[in-house]
Amino acid sequence: MQKKRFAYAFAAGVACLISIGGTQPVRAADFGRDNAAPGASGSSSGWTISLTPYVWATFLSGSSTVKGRTVDVDINPVQVIEHLARVPFFGYGEIRKGPFALYADIVYADLGLSGSGIHTATAGTAGASLGMNFQQFIAEAGGMYELARWDSGGSLKDPQAAKSFTTVDALAGFRYWNQQLDLNFDLASTADTGGLIVSGNRAIARSGTIEWTDPLIGLRLRHQLEPGKELILRGDIGGFGAGSQFSWNLLAACNYAVTKTTSLYIGYRALDVDYRQGQGKTFYEFDVIQHGPVTGLTVKF
Repeated sequence: MQKKRFAYAFAAGVACLISIGGTQPVRAADFGRDNAAPGASGSSSGWTISLTPYVWATFLSGSSTVKGRTVDVDINPVQVIEHLARVPFFGYGEIRKGPFALYADIVYADLGLSGSGIHTATAGTAGASLGMNFQQFIAEAGGMYELARWDSGGSLKDPQAAKSFTTVDALAGFRYWNQQLDLNFDLASTADTGGLIVSGNRAIARSGTIEWTDPLIGLRLRHQLEPGKELILRGDIGGFGAGSQFSWNLLAACNYAVTKTTSLYIGYRALDVDYRQGQGKTFYEFDVIQHGPVTGLTVKF
């Protein structure tokens, strides 16, 4: 129910973003084609390459199960930043020629959390003292093809010089997940230590390396308000039982071209996944939504 409420709120936020986008001077994490040639199907020089390091300040909300022990997670970006074990990395790249494009996206984070934001969900498992060590690597790659385009604002002499246009891209690819998750319980309050590692006064449920790959399909809508200013809305769904049970990803963003080769962007991204494997004391589940603002800098070649 909590995720449904967030999905509805996010959809409303997207509608609001689109309605006020004409006043927003920022550029998107997903990042479209060269603004220098808004009326063309692609760069006249052939391939266009864009690289985007970015920051994603995430909330984490949902539940996770390790060795049959379940905890509820509700963590905000401040808590995430305060408990980073290593410097995170976020990066996006896209190669485009005409209507065709290849893209890749990488997310890496390593957190050591305790106390507020993590709550026991399995009765008799642990007391109030609780912690979580979480390492995650996500690599996404795929291709896109421009299905449709609408131009406006051009002239009869030069219809290709349209200042405003909208494009729709279809996309398909995969999202690879690699996780390691440890849940730390207060041994004095832990009724059942079966399958747990006992260390001092702590009982640890350790997942080891968990990895899976989700196929995905989606659409990307890009609307240029004028040269150098655009809105982007992207969504995809995946998993379908081939990796996770189901996953979805949404991005709404605006962009602003600072120079011919660099752009700033800001937006909001939500990534939800429900993955499970094993049963009983070997059961692992990660049913969490990660969402928050994204901002970064795109450089084009």
